[in-house]
Amino acid sequence: MTPQLRQAIRLLQLSAVELEAELATAIESNPLLDWTDPSAVNEDEPRPPPSTEEGAEAPTAEPEWTMDDGETWYERVGPSDNSDEDSPAAEQVAEAETLHDHLLWQLHLSPLSQRDRSIGVALIEAIDDDGYLRESLAAIVESLAMGASEEEVATVLHQVQRFDPVGSGARSLSECLSLQLNTLSDDTPGKALALVIAGEPLERLPRIGAAGLASELKRDIAEVETAVQLLRSLDPRPGAQMGAISTDTYVTPDVVIWRQNGLWRVALSEAMRPRISIHRGYESMIRHANASDASYLRGHLQEARWLLKSLEARGDTLLKVARCLLKQQAGFLEFGDSALRPLTLREVATEVGLHESTVSRAIARKYARTPRGTMPLRAFFASGIDTGSGGEASSTAIQAMIRRLIEAENPRKPLSDARLAETLKATGVPVARRTVAKYREAMSIPSSQERVRMG
Repeated sequence: MTPQLRQAIRLLQLSAVELEAELATAIESNPLLDWTDPSAVNEDEPRPPPSTEEGAEAPTAEPEWTMDDGETWYERVGPSDNSDEDSPAAEQVAEAETLHDHLLWQLHLSPLSQRDRSIGVALIEAIDDDGYLRESLAAIVESLAMGASEEEVATVLHQVQRFDPVGSGARSLSECLSLQLNTLSDDTPGKALALVIAGEPLERLPRIGAAGLASELKRDIAEVETAVQLLRSLDPRPGAQMGAISTDTYVTPDVVIWRQNGLWRVALSEAMRPRISIHRGYESMIRHANASDASYLRGHLQEARWLLKSLEARGDTLLKVARCLLKQQAGFLEFGDSALRPLTLREVATEVGLHESTVSRAIARKYARTPRGTMPLRAFFASGIDTGSGGEASSTAIQAMIRRLIEAENPRKPLSDARLAETLKATGVPVARRTVAKYREAMSIPSSQERVRMG
């Protein structure tokens, strides 16, 4: 994992508000970076039309910028954030997402049995803020009181350890680093030796150094240094990143989704347009500076180029994932929660050719402005339940069905959970009474006894 790759991963998981702060810090520390002058933006550049609500007249012309693969990512921006006075860039208060929230969300999207999910919940609750599982598997088994074996718990733990951030659920620093190394390509320089060092030799590394380790392992010093450098690029506290970056106060949409000529479109929001550039004045000084100054400027120039490349990769990844979500969940935007189809991280990752953890980072605390309001990209995902017709219905869609049934019930004779389950089964959605009760409570809807209205 090179410094450039680590930077790209870090930028990917930042929200729009945090990205702005990150860029401000980069500009302060790097003299070759500067804010882009807004007046330098080409006013003649093609812009997408304002968002069109249902029933509104859509433009007749198809703008060339919408899906042209020849464009750079930052030219593919959505309707202006200032095009509607009722839709400011920062639109609502965001809830801080904890490490446990993030892991539980991924757990419920995983294809696990109810028993394994219960084990997964117990494991995640035992993970501390740094991402480590401090309790023994025996203690987890005892807390479950469901007759689970340590082997069962270990199997589910291996699944949790694959979630983002990678390394969560590790029981030691050695295991944490090994989990992260295993996600890297086998041709990563130093990976094989780093996996060896991440084991028992890791404890002696601070005392004997790379030279001592090379002698002990009978390996070339250059090989050991490459492996050690790779280990140092990993995150020894993977869970801490969630607490450190969950500080949003306002939501800034990352993508804009709108309908044009009967088709749904998605693009990066204007807030995602890169507003930094390399200061050409300093760049030209490199050719005329003395050796010391030239070396200093070249170092900062390389950092600036890495940052711009990482920003480009961030935009490309986010747009790729957003396009997939729009393709899969157009019905959700058209008809609401009842049309939300089951969709998991694995499905999206397979379709866009990315790792599941990368997709998870790409959507973490990212928001889309849609005709239905600004919503988190996480809202486009849902676990599924088999239906009587051989398909699947998402848990969100089933909750919407339950809500509609309760809204239409006779207030003098409210529907019990058992009756709701029977009604859903009659429509081809076999749901147990206890599942109905769980969904009803999740929506903060009182029981049938509490909903009785005699007036």
